[in-house]
Amino acid sequence: MALLATAAFAPLPFSVAQPGMTADVLGENKGEPVITIAGAPTRDTSGELRMTTIEATSPDTRVSLGDVLDGWFATDRAVMPRDAVYPSGGDVQEIERHNEEQMRESQSAATRAALRYLKLGDEKVKVSLELADVGGPSAGLLFSLGIIDKLDGDGSGGDLTGGRVIAGTGTIEADGTVGAVGGVALKTQAARRDGATVFLVPKAECGDARAELPEGLRLIPVTTLKGAVDSLVSLETGRGKVPSC
Repeated sequence: MALLATAAFAPLPFSVAQPGMTADVLGENKGEPVITIAGAPTRDTSGELRMTTIEATSPDTRVSLGDVLDGWFATDRAVMPRDAVYPSGGDVQEIERHNEEQMRESQSAATRAALRYLKLGDEKVKVSLELADVGGPSAGLLFSLGIIDKLDGDGSGGDLTGGRVIAGTGTIEADGTVGAVGGVALKTQAARRDGATVFLVPKAECGDARAELPEGLRLIPVTTLKGAVDSLVSLETGRGKVPSC
């Protein structure tokens, strides 16, 4: 009884997460354009490319057994090991700096991947990416797609989005490789809440994305930036196969 009572009230090494904000990388965030490009002509775009996030309890929040049990049984929340959400061994300020650094590295990789895909040199084309109050690397894929849409669209004069609200998640490497992220099931809920009908998901996380998939949201698995572009072009034009989870 004493052990149960202690467990019920003692802080546990978990974070409770829920669907977070989304942002259209083709538009503005808090009054500032997310993507600014110099050194090359850009095009007007339609539709949206929404990066997605989760909101987790802060690393210094006291999470009790009751919080954990509530989160396990809720469809709009998830219980995650704190070390899976935040790097261990640091205080709140150190964790924030770590997440900011991951975001900067992700933005740099996203720019290199997009310009490499378009066969443009980064010595001539300068890209600035701004997204306030968001850390970590999981917006990389959407940043790259946004740069491509602003510079080249679908390659044939149309929009990469086809006028749709496209959402997604995934890290990006400079060579265009898309990597897995956390909290996919919550991100699909955030995407559908904010109007998305299509969600790009790292292929390895299809199972997680299907777990609590909102009605009306189509999953498209991706492993590379080129694969993501090809899938969106096929979706827009109706030509070619669009993969599914």
